[in-house]
Amino acid sequence: QVQLVESGGGLVQTGGSLRLSCAASGGTFSSYTMGWFRQAPGKEREFVAINWSRYSAYYADYADSVKGRFSISRDNVKNTVYLQMNSLKPEDTAVYYCAARTSGGRWYTKTYEYDYWGQGTQVTVSS
Repeated sequence: QVQLVESGGGLVQTGGSLRLSCAASGGTFSSYTMGWFRQAPGKEREFVAINWSRYSAYYADYADSVKGRFSISRDNVKNTVYLQMNSLKPEDTAVYYCAARTSGGRWYTKTYEYDYWGQGTQVTVSS
């Protein structure tokens, strides 16, 4: 069983920055594909960023809406994945969730493709 706990959300002004953290316990974190998703009120949960491993290297990719502003990274010693969010906009306001796909793999952007989820952390960007 894998448990994921997010932290780091909060209220920030337009143009500001936040760093979200997601601490994992249980399982083999270094082999997992890790994703960040977000859900705004009245909207479906959407993909934000992914970090996956291949041949001992790690790779990242992003939704078009956050490319150039957000950065996903991981620390396998701390079993933690991060989401650095810069140049925040009001439309980034949402509950942010981290997710783990224990079978790994490269390009998974659908919620059903992930096995475990955190409880979410609220990010609010004021205009």
